[in-house]
Order: sequence, then C-alpha cells, then structure tokens
Amino acid sequence: MRTITPQVERIGDTRNVIGETPVWSVVEQVLYWIDCEDPQLQRWDPATDEIRRWPMPERIGGFALKEGSGMLVVLAGGLYDFDLETGNLTLRVKSPLEAPLALHEAACDPTGRFWVGSMNQTVGAGNAHPGGACLFRLDGDRLVKVIDGYSCANGLAFSPDGRTLYISDSTSQRCDRYPLDPATGELGERETFITLEPDQGFVDGAAVDIEGAYWCPLVYTARLRRTLPDGTPDLEVMLPFNNPTMVAFGGEDMKTVFVTSTSQSVGTPITDLDGGLYRFRTDFTGRPANLFRE
Repeated sequence: MRTITPQVERIGDTRNVIGETPVWSVVEQVLYWIDCEDPQLQRWDPATDEIRRWPMPERIGGFALKEGSGMLVVLAGGLYDFDLETGNLTLRVKSPLEAPLALHEAACDPTGRFWVGSMNQTVGAGNAHPGGACLFRLDGDRLVKVIDGYSCANGLAFSPDGRTLYISDSTSQRCDRYPLDPATGELGERETFITLEPDQGFVDGAAVDIEGAYWCPLVYTARLRRTLPDGTPDLEVMLPFNNPTMVAFGGEDMKTVFVTSTSQSVGTPITDLDGGLYRFRTDFTGRPANLFRE
C-alpha cells in the first residue's frame, strides 16, 4: 500500500464540533457540509471565499441535494425538506426511533433513492457497542428498516453502477458491503469489505471515485484510506490533523478532495487543526454526488 502526504489547505476559520457530510454541488460550484453537534448546515463558495450558515433546531446527521433544487435534511427526529432561500424546514417523515437513538448519516444511491443510518447517542468510550440503531431506506413517505443491530451507522456509499452498498458500524472497526438491486432497492447478503486493526481508527463518512475505489477517513489516526473494489488497500493519505470524519470529491474537474473533521475527543489529543474543513488536490477523479429524486 502506498502512502502520500499532500499539500493540505484549510478552508476559512471554521472549527466544527463534528464536521460531516461534505457535498459538492456541481450546479452551484459550492461545497455544503454540516456540524452535527452545533447543529447547522454550511456552504462555502470558492469564488468569493464566503461561508454561509443555516442553524438547525436539533442535531443534524446529514442531507442530500435534490434533483432540481432544495435539500432533504436529516435531523435527529425526522427527515425534512429544506428551502435554502427561506430557511424553512417541512417535515416529510417522522423518525420511528426514540431517544437515545437518532437518525444520522445519509446518502442517495445512483438511482436517486434515499438511505439514512442511525446511531445510539450513548455510544462512546466505555460503551462501544450499545446497539439499537439501524439503516433505513426511504420508500415514499415511509422509512423502511433494512439492516439493524448498529451502534453508529457510518461509511455509507455506493458503487458507480449502483449495485453495491457500503456501510460501517463504526465501533466494530469493520466496513461491510451488500449487493443492491437498483430496480427494487433490495439488499443481498452481507460481505465484510474492510477490517481494521485496533490501532487503525474507525471508518466514518466515505466516498467512491470513478474507478469504484472506496475512500474513508480512519478517525483519530490522521489519515484517509483508499481501498480498491476487490478489498485491496491501495493508498493512505497522511493529514496534518488527527480526526478526519468524512471525505468528498469536488471542484470543476472533481479532483479536489474535501475533508471534514471533529474537535471532539475520540481517543487522541485534540489540536487547533481538528474541527476544520480542508482540501487537497489528487490525481484521482471523484463522482458527482447522487441527487435525491422523488
């Protein structure tokens, strides 16, 4: 496995508690991302270097850009349609979960189908596997449970052809993949894709490039890993901060990697760099974010 140390640039002076879900808008040529715990949606415009923020009324776990305009936003207690111009949230589906369980990371597959994970908010040091969380698929106005038994569902991503779903229960230090039927949204049998050693951190938010390789942060180890579709570790990217949380591709040529991070302690000392939003250039090309389709 190769190792590289790219020139990493910090964007703005943002310091998030838990920065996550970087999503590049091809239409707008801007980057959106969230802070889960100081709940807000954020947007960075590289043309002006301006950052705009939309506060949220409760913990935000993720979002997806819609085909056309607007967003589908995941708050702890439900899915909401969000109007960027007015800032209005409209409840679409109430979460079927009860505290301490909360909706969390989300993504669309290449057909535009929406998937959302969940987490047990008691997960943490001394309570690594509380369980109770699951993965949902949005079918019309219903959240349909498709996988359960998670403590913190993360690493959600899809192969370019839409026939493989990747997901991790982060505290297990394992990432799984499932065959996915693009026509029906049904999943096949689980297969282990990545297994990490105790000192290799854990999988958080992921992205897949045009070659089908899976990129994920190894939280608290100051690195990202690229894994080939056959499960072979291909590349590790060394970072100047300890706690990367999620990765996405963007820029005009889709060769800029954006990385969010957390300033919350997850097992290593926190520095002033943790919690920032970062970018670096790469020779690899990413895929545009999958859009939500009604």
